[in-house]
Amino acid sequence: MDADVIVIGAGLAGLQAARRLQARGIAVTVIEASDAVGGRVRTDVVDGFRMDRGFQVLNPAYPAVQRWVDVRALELQEFGVGAVVRTGATTRTLAHPLRHPQHAIRTLRSGLVPARDLIGLARWLGPTLARARTASRATHDATLRASLDAAGVTGRLRRHVLDTFLAGVLADSSGSASANYVRLLLRSFALGVPGLPHAGMQALPEQLAAALSQPVRLRTPAHAVRETDAGVQVDTDDGSMRARTAIVAVGAHELAGLAPAPAPPMHGLTTWWFRAPDSPRSGRFLLLDASRREGGPAGPIWNTAVISEVAPSYAPAGAHLVQATTLLDRPDGLVGETEVRRDLERLYRTSTHGWEVLAHHVVRHAVPAQPPGPIARGPLWTGRRVLVAGDHRETASIQGALVSGGRSAASVARRLSA
Repeated sequence: MDADVIVIGAGLAGLQAARRLQARGIAVTVIEASDAVGGRVRTDVVDGFRMDRGFQVLNPAYPAVQRWVDVRALELQEFGVGAVVRTGATTRTLAHPLRHPQHAIRTLRSGLVPARDLIGLARWLGPTLARARTASRATHDATLRASLDAAGVTGRLRRHVLDTFLAGVLADSSGSASANYVRLLLRSFALGVPGLPHAGMQALPEQLAAALSQPVRLRTPAHAVRETDAGVQVDTDDGSMRARTAIVAVGAHELAGLAPAPAPPMHGLTTWWFRAPDSPRSGRFLLLDASRREGGPAGPIWNTAVISEVAPSYAPAGAHLVQATTLLDRPDGLVGETEVRRDLERLYRTSTHGWEVLAHHVVRHAVPAQPPGPIARGPLWTGRRVLVAGDHRETASIQGALVSGGRSAASVARRLSA
């Protein structure tokens, strides 16, 4: 045997499973097809600029992050709690009144927080804010769109702010996500301040991997997993490996050929990264576009931010880094650079003539779909010795990936000791 357990995939779920197995004294080997750990959580560095693959943030309010991640060591750089919303020719700032009291009056006068929406949102989200299990263990669920409609959240706060913001978070503009899942997501946003690690989002999986006694075997793709009389055999480019059990912790879209497990659809997005000679906007808020009369963006960009204002470590001293996100479920999700520049000029009211494209990440499998139904299904045994893990088995988030890894390790440990 090469190990007690082989973990296929060094994303967050796989790394967390390996860490928890190691803590139980179980010998584990992690193999990863790509050239670095992280799975979908990766950071590219170009000319001193850090660019995460797909616009990502780390929310320190996630319970699994609080329990298993050394957030202080990541040196989190926080976003502002709120957003700047463009509505045609004007921008309006919405900010948390306690965290940003200087924006309180501006927020109230923005015209984007009507009383009916606030009351409906409080009724819709309040029970989950008080107790997470209200949503996570609810027996009834609905689509986000239908649920907010039923709660009476139908005004400008919904159309111009929530729908636009959540579309970017979920990489899904349809409103068809689980309402209960979104309640949990908004609870974390309400309780924590998301940010970016000093060394980029990839610092998170690298921290998890650093705790392993055996380094992850990179550039080692698994081609097949077979159960044998003695355990499992995993076939790779470097030959076959054997263990008592295997955990398949690859992305949902990569399950085919490794495990007979249902794979949910994946939502996609693209992120453009620009070097700008000057900062087009000061402040740490995300900029949302709600310029259409009925809400939503007037162009391909759903959100943008001057990342160097939020996270100075993402750019060399004195330089400026701008990100812009488009969604692949929209007809204009894959527009070219000319259209993106034109939209950025509209959003920031400045020329992009001197801006340089540093990267354009097309992330077709960014986030698993989270339709209405059970929030967390738990790890899946596809046989006696092969288990499937990942955020697609829990919630489509960093929280879900870490929880799935922990639960998978516990399930494997119980089976090995039986």
